Amino acid sequence: MNVETLLAKYDRRVPRYTSYPTAPQFSAAVDAARYRQWLAGLADAAPLSVYLHVPFCAELCWFCGCHTTVTRRAEPLASYARTLLDEIDLLADAIGRPLPVRHVHWGGGTPTALSSAWMTAVATRLRTRFALGVDAEIAVEVDPRTLTEEAADTLAAIGVTRASLGIQDFDPAVQAAVNRHQSYEVTAAAAQRLRARGIGAINLDLIYGLPYQTVAGVAATVARALDLGPDRVAVFGYAHVPWLKRHQKLLPEAALPGPAERFAQREAAERVILAAGFERIGLDHYARPRDGLATAARAGRVRRNFQGYTTDAAPVLLGLGASSIGALPDGYVQNETPIPAWRDTVRAGRLPIARGVALTAEDRLRRDVIEQVMCYGEADLPEIAARHGVGADALLAAGPVLAGQAEDGLVRWDGSRVQVTARGWPFVRAVAAAFDAYLRPEATRHAAAI
Repeated sequence: MNVETLLAKYDRRVPRYTSYPTAPQFSAAVDAARYRQWLAGLADAAPLSVYLHVPFCAELCWFCGCHTTVTRRAEPLASYARTLLDEIDLLADAIGRPLPVRHVHWGGGTPTALSSAWMTAVATRLRTRFALGVDAEIAVEVDPRTLTEEAADTLAAIGVTRASLGIQDFDPAVQAAVNRHQSYEVTAAAAQRLRARGIGAINLDLIYGLPYQTVAGVAATVARALDLGPDRVAVFGYAHVPWLKRHQKLLPEAALPGPAERFAQREAAERVILAAGFERIGLDHYARPRDGLATAARAGRVRRNFQGYTTDAAPVLLGLGASSIGALPDGYVQNETPIPAWRDTVRAGRLPIARGVALTAEDRLRRDVIEQVMCYGEADLPEIAARHGVGADALLAAGPVLAGQAEDGLVRWDGSRVQVTARGWPFVRAVAAAFDAYLRPEATRHAAAI
């Protein structure tokens, strides 16, 4: 079966599987009261991860799929930061004891949109109310265009150990089409500012499938980006979902590459990265062999969460900020998405939970299989089921789908164990979807698989 035929069959709208169940299954049935119960029931030594969402940018990139808004005014940012301080206190009070924190991730938006004083205040409050370990990884997403010397100083002062630089594409025509003008020189200067302050772990984020991108252009951008000496690289397919993100309608839709072109762009990017000595991690991440993510992959310790592939094995993720999602052993919760609703709820002294989902035993079973497939491309279904103390019948119901994928060369399937082939890796989300009990063929909320 040729690539075009495979794409026609498998390049359908499926989740990215950064959680299971996925966000469309969240509902108001899980509320703040349920969240408080889950928090109170955490084990005394349960390690935590914390995600801090800062949904502000100086300008809007038209391809963006994040929850963010544009502002250059100080007052909304200060108001948001004050509310983050209150939310930290609410969570700490609900837990009732200072549990250890292994990982902190500042995401956005642009976290450095906050002033140095407010970033420092939030980081200090977090350290005050939680037991942040001396070896905790503190990561931040950085827009190189807005990383000033003062902002870099602040990141170093609050203990940041890893920074992810958004690049997307260096081609001026592509940048103009997506409203993100960013030269190589600006990006290199940002990386140098970080390294000069001891923040040496650098990730780069790239995108294929944008308007006017070509195979040669993507390969050139990737090669140029690798000159920056990153430890990790992520290459994402642009998710065109204008029914969810209305600003994406500003993109020249006729200039978007088709499925075959997108596939070729992805393959070109991967060839350049692997040729430079990186190791592939899951679907879309790459790491140098010495990097902790590659080491974890070789040891079978890579996990998948809302930030993608990670070495973070903490069983609890606390989401702070508007729209943030948290994960606990009992289920998932999501904060109010509109900033005013989130702010008003927190300031009223209530946890700002808008929706969530409680995990069933079958959800946990399927989540383990899906994560195993997404991280390593293989799963022994009876073995995983045995670890959950159940039979594998529910999982083996995916057999006919897997058999069809095996005929198409995407997987090897012996009736109990599935293994994604080299040809099938770009389609791994479709393989994982075979175990998704909630996904419906008519689902349109998700982005295409490639």
